[in-house]
Amino acid sequence: MIPTTLASAPPRCFTEYGRLEHVLLCPPTYFQIRDVINQTQRHFVDDINLEKADTQHRHFMECLQREGVEVELLPAEKRFPEQVFTRDIGFTLGSHLFVARMDENVRKGEETLLQKWLTNRGIPHSPIPIGSIEGGDVLVDDDIIWIGDSGRTSRTAIEYLRITLPHFRVISLSFPEKYLHLDCVFNILSHREALVYPPAFPDSDLRRLSSRYHLIEVEAEEQFTLGTNILSIGNRTVISQPINPRVNRKLRQRGFRVLEVELSEIIKSGGAFRCCSLPLRRT
Repeated sequence: MIPTTLASAPPRCFTEYGRLEHVLLCPPTYFQIRDVINQTQRHFVDDINLEKADTQHRHFMECLQREGVEVELLPAEKRFPEQVFTRDIGFTLGSHLFVARMDENVRKGEETLLQKWLTNRGIPHSPIPIGSIEGGDVLVDDDIIWIGDSGRTSRTAIEYLRITLPHFRVISLSFPEKYLHLDCVFNILSHREALVYPPAFPDSDLRRLSSRYHLIEVEAEEQFTLGTNILSIGNRTVISQPINPRVNRKLRQRGFRVLEVELSEIIKSGGAFRCCSLPLRRT
């Protein structure tokens, strides 16, 4: 049952690092690499231990719950092997919860399940009507929305958000399609700090980012194991993988509390903690 305080509360998310109150996950019940759509999947195809993936996902959920986050689970369906990545099918920007518009055939239809789930709980939401967009490409920080422009999210959808949310500055960042989503190469930690994998961006965008954030660089080895794709849960606390010790050390040196949780099976399909979580409410 959803606590009354959250069930009656509207969606809210103005940053990537506010206190996480309410989040939607999906268990990796039918998780597999069915269609290879990124370089990470190509490396690990036919090499996923489903039991281990389920255990790791459960530990992630339990970590969130210990930290006081209200966790809900979207029912898994066999026809959607990548449904564990709930971030991609929706995103909350300010007080608006948008349902994404998927372009890859392996993921088309997940949006309908999310809309049904939200409707049944009386949570207001709006589908993106044109173009294609996935939540892994969308990051919010107060008055700015950063959106990845790499192919998975279309410029048509970016322009739709720019028109729909005129009180935000919508800034697109281009990067090579092989990195899949923006949050695999860039992630905001606070109003003054962000993780970044510099080779993914042109110098002009790196200068733009460094003018707003102190950029904590992720090296190639830990970008491949999704060191950038941590999840901030508020109060300078993040969930990260132990397989990325350099990232974790840099975060701790800057005063972050790092909760280490294994996610080695799920990252084989190209996503980690941010990809596996759809925040409905942050304060």
